[in-house]
Amino acid sequence: MKKELLDFCWSYVDQRSERLKKQSEELQESLGSETKSSAGDKHETGRAMVQLEQEKLGQQLQELDATRSILNKINIDAPSSKIRLGSLVKTSMADYFIAISAGALKKEGRIFYCISANAPIARLLLGKEKGERFVFNGKEQEILEVH
Repeated sequence: MKKELLDFCWSYVDQRSERLKKQSEELQESLGSETKSSAGDKHETGRAMVQLEQEKLGQQLQELDATRSILNKINIDAPSSKIRLGSLVKTSMADYFIAISAGALKKEGRIFYCISANAPIARLLLGKEKGERFVFNGKEQEILEVH
């Protein structure tokens, strides 16, 4: 199951990468069409807006690189009784895969939440073991399994 979850996370990153690539291409086209127009102040405003969007896109690409770096660090084959990056954790409330924030995977009637190690629930879980209890959003939960 951990392999499927890791593949799901990689798929999420690949899809996001494609969206950002497409946005970049669209911005390049916009910049090209703004260059052809020469209506004074309106032209400069349009170019400035496109450049701001390109800067935002650059930040998103850097974040995506950081996300890839996190996924590359995950070793799903290394056994550990303590919860860490790459752990699949079953609690009394939900199932979590500690990796990146990539949403939920529904499989075999269960929902697995792919969460970042920086997520509030992950911060509570990291370092804990099967059988330990913790409180999240005012509800006590128990760690039932760690894979």
